[in-house]
Amino acid sequence: MNINNKSKKQNTYDAIVIGSGISGGWAAMELCKKGLKTLLLERGRDVQHIKDYPTANLNPWDFEFRMQNTRKDGEEDPVQSKAYYAGDKHFYVRDKEHPYIQEKPFNWFRGYQVGGKSLLWGRQCYRLSDLDFEANFKENVGVDWPIRYKDLAPWYDYVESYIGVSGQKENLPHLPDGIFLPPMQLNCIENHLAASIKKNEQNRLLTIARVANLTKGWDNRGPCMNRNLCTRGCPFGGYFSSNSSTIPTAFATGSLTLRPFSIVTEIIYNDQLQKADGVRVIDTNTHETVEFFSKIIFVNASTIPTTSILLNSKSDRFPNGLGNDSGQLGHNLMDHHSSAGASGVHEGFLDSYYKGRRPCGFLIPRYRNLSEKEKNDFKRGYNIQGGGERQGYSDRINIGGFGKDFKTQLITPGNWTVWMAGWGECLPYFDNQISLDSEQKDQWGLPLVKIDFSFRDNENKMMKDIQETSLEMLENAGFKASSFNYNKPGGSTVHEMGTARMGLDVKTSILNRFNQIHSVKNVFVTDGSSMASSGCQNPSLTYMALTARACNFAFEKLKSGEL
Repeated sequence: MNINNKSKKQNTYDAIVIGSGISGGWAAMELCKKGLKTLLLERGRDVQHIKDYPTANLNPWDFEFRMQNTRKDGEEDPVQSKAYYAGDKHFYVRDKEHPYIQEKPFNWFRGYQVGGKSLLWGRQCYRLSDLDFEANFKENVGVDWPIRYKDLAPWYDYVESYIGVSGQKENLPHLPDGIFLPPMQLNCIENHLAASIKKNEQNRLLTIARVANLTKGWDNRGPCMNRNLCTRGCPFGGYFSSNSSTIPTAFATGSLTLRPFSIVTEIIYNDQLQKADGVRVIDTNTHETVEFFSKIIFVNASTIPTTSILLNSKSDRFPNGLGNDSGQLGHNLMDHHSSAGASGVHEGFLDSYYKGRRPCGFLIPRYRNLSEKEKNDFKRGYNIQGGGERQGYSDRINIGGFGKDFKTQLITPGNWTVWMAGWGECLPYFDNQISLDSEQKDQWGLPLVKIDFSFRDNENKMMKDIQETSLEMLENAGFKASSFNYNKPGGSTVHEMGTARMGLDVKTSILNRFNQIHSVKNVFVTDGSSMASSGCQNPSLTYMALTARACNFAFEKLKSGEL
């Protein structure tokens, strides 16, 4: 290994952040705002807001295959092509270049570029509640969270106030309200379904999704133009991403250094000082190995890459990975399941339509196991996410004909439809895990990641309940409906969590209540790997709140000389 260190002084910063996605961008911004000279490392290429959104304003006919994937896409990217299309393919990795080992089928969707998957996320923003934070303790599952809702509530406020979240307050204790911009609007079929649920179902309601799409201009961004082309990158900044928000703000402080094309291979541990000195990086342009040094390090590469870096950071003190005194590093991998639900057709409201392409659907908040008195054959719960629309030409793709009548059939709106599915909690099972293969290496000489994950009996019973209750709600509202279960493998919801979990006890967890590694106090992990349980809410808002809170804590400890 040839290490190019230039001078250590030149490569020394106050803080290093690994990963520029949704939590890494937050960490970089927070630390820069506090005046810390910060190095932001990103393994992929640079993507600058607006300038690097090449498909943002293209029409369907501008694409060679009208936005469809080709057979070659499926052959070369058997995993990523399940998520991408021609409009956003350039924000996903190529599977052949970035292999991993699936012990069981697992869809690992990745975006290696500045901004990471913040360019691709679903933008739904929901708070966890004490129903979630207390569940592990009450049910003796996994480990107890070391925090409660009151610890994170002000940081949820802080994050929402910055990113801009549109939504409707509903006063539900298990889905706390936040600081919202005006909500987007339900359409007529969704309002009809909401009224039916309110009339027929106890403890259930249907509301508009809470999303980081702006219903009015916010912090020099937006508003959302209702194009629903978010994953191509939004030139209007109509939704929150690292590229449009946190990274430009960090640059504006004058304290940020961004270094793309930089794969962090390991964190350098100083046994004498019992803390990390810095990181070792492969420059993917020059193939040189470079070391950088800092007082604190934030690891935000996203759940599986973050844990891979920690596992690969071995030393005499930590032969099984940095901070892995508990043996829990890599274990307890979670991902929401979103395979089960129901869809239906309604024959009414044919005189109504809608304008624009709203970039979100509706939410039916969790309604199962809200109290300890309720008895179901599964633990925890799920929310329902879905949307209503009128059938369009793509629904008539198999009809035959030609001429004026055929064209009229294609362009006349059809019946109203609703599709909805359950986003369900996955319990933290020790043997759902990632590890590093001892023999197979990637093109950079790093061990391949092995993923061993499956949903279990609890998740399967929950999916059955989702099908039954979804079908029931649609039929009660007058839909001709049927249920489904796509049986998608783990990873498909792109909510990987839990492989370096927080906890109270160094013997059973990796991180403490401020996301510090228990035994390496100047290293913080604040992405999905830190989660002790998954809840059923989309988790990105929680990652950002945990990050802002940990950055504030780290800064105060630096000021006091404790780090």
